Amino acid sequence: MATTHDTDFYATLGVGRDASPEEIQRAYRKLARSYHPDINKDPGAEDTFKSITEAYDVLSDPETRKRYDAFGADFRSVPEGVDPDTWARARAGGERTGGFGDGSTFTWSDDDIDIEDLLGGMFGGRARRARGPVPGADQEAEIELTLQEAYRGGRRSLTLSGPDGPKTLEVNIPQGVTEGKRIRLAGQGGRGFDGGEPGDLYLIVRFAPHPRYRVDGRDVSLTVPVAPWEAVLGATVALEIPDGEAKVKIPPGTAGGKRLRLRGRGIPDPRGTAGDLYAEVRVVVPTDPTEAERDLYRELSTTSTFEPRR
Repeated sequence: MATTHDTDFYATLGVGRDASPEEIQRAYRKLARSYHPDINKDPGAEDTFKSITEAYDVLSDPETRKRYDAFGADFRSVPEGVDPDTWARARAGGERTGGFGDGSTFTWSDDDIDIEDLLGGMFGGRARRARGPVPGADQEAEIELTLQEAYRGGRRSLTLSGPDGPKTLEVNIPQGVTEGKRIRLAGQGGRGFDGGEPGDLYLIVRFAPHPRYRVDGRDVSLTVPVAPWEAVLGATVALEIPDGEAKVKIPPGTAGGKRLRLRGRGIPDPRGTAGDLYAEVRVVVPTDPTEAERDLYRELSTTSTFEPRR
């Protein structure tokens, strides 16, 4: 994808000539992420990245795009005021003269004449391509957080590898961040070229696996073990949750598998409604009861009319 004088900038970005500004921007960002030399170590990646950036510079500016559409590869050389149709006919050799906006004319007599050479002689040399600053690409990385960090927020030191070696960043973890969200670190992305500003670094949040908690958006679930008598008679059970402790009321006659909801005790949302916490009841029986406990269960078995299979 090296840049040449006749490069089709639309083809470089992989868009049609009728592409909207938004489509052009999306195509550029996608390609820039793939070919930025800070990311892609292929020897030809930097040239490709420059070609992509040049194409975007041209097509993202409405006026420059208009001239490119009118004059093609000559758009930088053709003076202001030249009629595109006249120029096209001249390029095709269909006419022998052309006119400029200031009223002057140019004439050539050789069908093989290089029109750019002609312009270069008339206007003091072939126009140089404008090569303004090239901004750095935005980059992404993952950051693994505990559920406690998501509940409380805070600061985290993060060491990343880069082309200039590892660097340590101090990251503000927003309270209530959820999995998949992106944390923006301005100016910490790919380096710019020719004085261009560096890109941004986006950290994609992943939650570290936890043996007790299960997360769905802002809702958090956990299992609460209860004794048979707590399930039958009811109880209030203390639970350890990510931001401290909560108490869940077990209603009398609660069967195993029932989910009890603690509204607003899930992951908080500083700008909205917090998630909920769900405690799923699991009835646990004593595996090594004492003889006295066995006697009580025997008595229960002879006096109870409860039939679990009916």
